[in-house]
Amino acid sequence: MAGIEIRAAAHYVPEKVLDNHEISTWVDTSDEWIQKRTGIKERRVSTGENTSDMATSVAKDLLEKANLDPSLVDLVLVTTVTGDYSSPSCACIVQKAIGAENAAAFDINAACSGFVYGLSVAQKYLLSGLYKNVLLIGSEVLSKFVDWTDRATSILFGDGAGGVLLSSNKDKTFFEKLRSRGDKAITFGRQVVVNPFVKDEREFGHIKVDGREVFDFAVKSVSENISELLEESNVAFEDVDYIIPHQANGRIVEAIAKKLKIDLSKFYMNIEKFGNTSAASIPIALSEMFAKNKIKKGQKIVLAGFGGGLTWGSILLEV
Repeated sequence: MAGIEIRAAAHYVPEKVLDNHEISTWVDTSDEWIQKRTGIKERRVSTGENTSDMATSVAKDLLEKANLDPSLVDLVLVTTVTGDYSSPSCACIVQKAIGAENAAAFDINAACSGFVYGLSVAQKYLLSGLYKNVLLIGSEVLSKFVDWTDRATSILFGDGAGGVLLSSNKDKTFFEKLRSRGDKAITFGRQVVVNPFVKDEREFGHIKVDGREVFDFAVKSVSENISELLEESNVAFEDVDYIIPHQANGRIVEAIAKKLKIDLSKFYMNIEKFGNTSAASIPIALSEMFAKNKIKKGQKIVLAGFGGGLTWGSILLEV
């Protein structure tokens, strides 16, 4: 399948560092307890930046790195579950902020699988030949929806944004395998019907996660998904240079590596610094890897997402 070219990668995280010790001052937990169960040491939390603000910072950085005039951007995609508004989309706010006057713009909601789903969408637009330059950004302010008194969830999530500037390249490898299960939803931010004819006093929902169920689902589904992807694309595990998973929980990634019988060193992880940033986690990791020169031209990488919906999927691409 015709591929895509990553012309630039960038990320943005808020300045506020919230470490485990600070969280333990208001919930019954400890740095040792959190690290042992999640691999997280700290995360970034917004002190005022909204989802579109962070996405706009990433977009401007991408344009500067690629030396691309905003008028040449054809499409702005933002993957998020924490947009500023129901409407306008976060992507439209970014489109205005960067002056991409000729670009279409819309959001994608696939929770923590959002960036993987977004890559699939972007590839189809580029494959059409009508779109030349696509901005794909994952941006989340999950702190909006965290119950900060809940030990099970308040320790997990962080805020941040990451993204890539994409163009088409028919010579690059690109394969995908996306899945979903609506009967096993992870929920947060529930918006109930309240109008003159309906009274519903249930609160606007915080994030609710069944940790054990998510762990079992992720390990089984993601490992199978990656195996099927590589089998169908006729690429061997040893020919993959890196696997970049959604940064949900360090123990999940370790279990996936064990199930696939792949050395953990092939999986890039930064969860200890940022926590779970949902749709932003994979592009933040990608941006870090490019900045550290860990990814080189011609390498094959697998991006693997999983999260609410339930959604999951993986993409094999050539850098």
